Amino acid sequence: MKRKYCLIANVILLAWFFLDMVGVYFKNNHLVTRSWRDDGIFFIIFLGAVILFLLKENVGKYILIIWQSLWLLTQFISHEWYTIVGGGEEKIRFFEGSIKFINSDLRYIPDVYHIVLHILILVALISTIIYSMKSKRYS
Repeated sequence: MKRKYCLIANVILLAWFFLDMVGVYFKNNHLVTRSWRDDGIFFIIFLGAVILFLLKENVGKYILIIWQSLWLLTQFISHEWYTIVGGGEEKIRFFEGSIKFINSDLRYIPDVYHIVLHILILVALISTIIYSMKSKRYS
């Protein structure tokens, strides 16, 4: 995989995650609320990891893989876990006004923003791993 494709995946993820910093609101609902206070440090760390990957690729690619792996795990525990095992009543209330593919009052199902975020994290992680493995082979 070329570095360009790995960077594209990470920049798209960075742009999507930036929506969490500013919030995207409509009349009666929202894609994502402004969460700079809650998620700002995550954004800064991810931005730093991407910049490190750009400037110091040999170290940056591993930092990026570690960060993306931890981020995906955190997102899984914070969202999908409640879908699988239940017990997400507070999450249902918290994400009440968000846009959803499937709305449920019985079980927490992640909203559109988080479903797309999780897919983008996974795509960026896989592309970074593939790029790292292939670039290691040729160096």
